Amino acid sequence: MTTTVEPGKAHALPRVLRGRRRRRGATRAHPALLLFPLPALVIYVIFFAIPTVQAVQYAITDWDGFSATFENVGIDNFRRILTGDDLFMNALTNNLKFMLIVVVFQTLFALLLAVFLVKNSRGSVLLRALFFFPTILSSVSVAFIWKFIYDPNFGLGNRVLDGVGLDGMQLSYLGDPATAIYWVAVTQVWFHAGQMMVIFVAGLQAVPAELYEAAEMDGAGKWTQFRHITWPMIAPATAIVVAYTTIQSFKAFDLILGLGGNPPKFSMDILSTRIYTSFANSEFGYAAAESLVFMAVIAAIVVAQRRVLKLTQKDV
Repeated sequence: MTTTVEPGKAHALPRVLRGRRRRRGATRAHPALLLFPLPALVIYVIFFAIPTVQAVQYAITDWDGFSATFENVGIDNFRRILTGDDLFMNALTNNLKFMLIVVVFQTLFALLLAVFLVKNSRGSVLLRALFFFPTILSSVSVAFIWKFIYDPNFGLGNRVLDGVGLDGMQLSYLGDPATAIYWVAVTQVWFHAGQMMVIFVAGLQAVPAELYEAAEMDGAGKWTQFRHITWPMIAPATAIVVAYTTIQSFKAFDLILGLGGNPPKFSMDILSTRIYTSFANSEFGYAAAESLVFMAVIAAIVVAQRRVLKLTQKDV
């Protein structure tokens, strides 16, 4: 039964119906719902916000980590980092080389694997699990596995070269200062390419099949389809992979220590291990300043990468 009311006679509605009309408007969130984000907020404040503020405070001091007193040195720590610390600049250079190799090859390799294994067939699922397997290993385990492979005397790498008659091409791998950081990058790519593949697979499976069908009807080849359909459509997945891979390459602390020792060799030192060494040398104030520069470098690179990706995907 439908109840109709003439204009201007809304007051004639029964009180129950008028109450229902009011309740159908905008609903108010129960105050108790505001408590749900509280645990996450507390964790964020305790483990991120407060330590960040303290790092800024310590970065302008000469605190050694133990003394009850310390002096304010202003921007001297930052001046020393940017103009007078050859070890920090060497670590930054090594880290940029490492990041460039890892981001380019890990992203390409992960995307290639995802393109070939995007279908949910039994074989594709099995291969995805196989390529993802290294990701579940600990970084220390991966470091020792590859340290054995890279050993110039009895390592698997040189033994394979010797077995195929290429003993003249045997390498010292981590023993060569000019190429050591690149061999560490190879290990990192092997370690995490499968993890990035999963993100790309999710992005590829979200692309509507109708777009490919329409492109085929128009005579577009596989490369044209990838360039004008796949690449723009997986932009969010690509941004995640590139940003995460960049952060991983700057945080490859345990992998570097496992392959290069503690402290690592000069040719394998990166920013995270350099900061760790400063803390180990009781230069807490200086290490805090290095940490802030470290964060700024990562943020600047990630922002630049996102802009480059947007430009490349607008042009296709």
